[in-house]
Amino acid sequence: MFVLSACGVTEEKPVAQQESEEITEVTSEEKVEATQEVVEEAPLEETQEPLYEINQANWTLQPIGDANPKVVLLTIDDAPDKYAVEMAKTLKSLDAPAIFFVNGHFLETDEEKANLKEIYDMGFAIGNHTQTHANLKESSEEQQQEEILKVNETVEAVIGEKPKFFRAPFGVNTDFSKSIVQSEGMLLMNWTYGYDWEKDYMNATSLKDIMLNTEYLTNGANLLMHDRKWTAEALLGIVEGFRAKGYDLIDPHTIKGIEQ
Repeated sequence: MFVLSACGVTEEKPVAQQESEEITEVTSEEKVEATQEVVEEAPLEETQEPLYEINQANWTLQPIGDANPKVVLLTIDDAPDKYAVEMAKTLKSLDAPAIFFVNGHFLETDEEKANLKEIYDMGFAIGNHTQTHANLKESSEEQQQEEILKVNETVEAVIGEKPKFFRAPFGVNTDFSKSIVQSEGMLLMNWTYGYDWEKDYMNATSLKDIMLNTEYLTNGANLLMHDRKWTAEALLGIVEGFRAKGYDLIDPHTIKGIEQ
């Protein structure tokens, strides 16, 4: 709202000046009223109701209420190394949501930070994957705290908010790391299956085939992929393949626990 203020004076002002001020005062009041009308008529922002929740027994995503059960969640670890922005652009062109889990050692230069901002600005959720990709069970409590909190600080400085999710390197957590994750308001996450770090699947053709046809594919599967050349090349085929099988892709913003 506009705040109008004036100082009183004792001198009598010319009629022309008084009339001019009266017109200006009315005009200002009309502007205030118009502004108030716009504010009053503006629709209230709707809160997104959660559609899925994490099942920590097997790290799948379970539907809430009538949400579609035949879904998978796409996640990309070790971002933003060399191919994350390219992968984000591919996913964006396919209207395919995903979580990008970032490492702090890929966020040290202005260019790397700009890559993170570009991924975030495309609408993708950001997760914490530790500062140096350390095995938390082999780290002291002080080191674990540094591994997690430093990434949160960097990410918040770049995109204006902390990561919504946390995934430990190698899927290895400790009671202490879990307590930090909880205190930071992140959702703990692991995965259902992934293959792109295995030698036999370091090419787009074999990776696409195993991701779509593995015996571990199930409703709500939490799919682990990485910022890798062959994964970037397979990504379009993976997304199209899941959709051809009748699977929808979970929007991470609809997962229970991250709503503000």
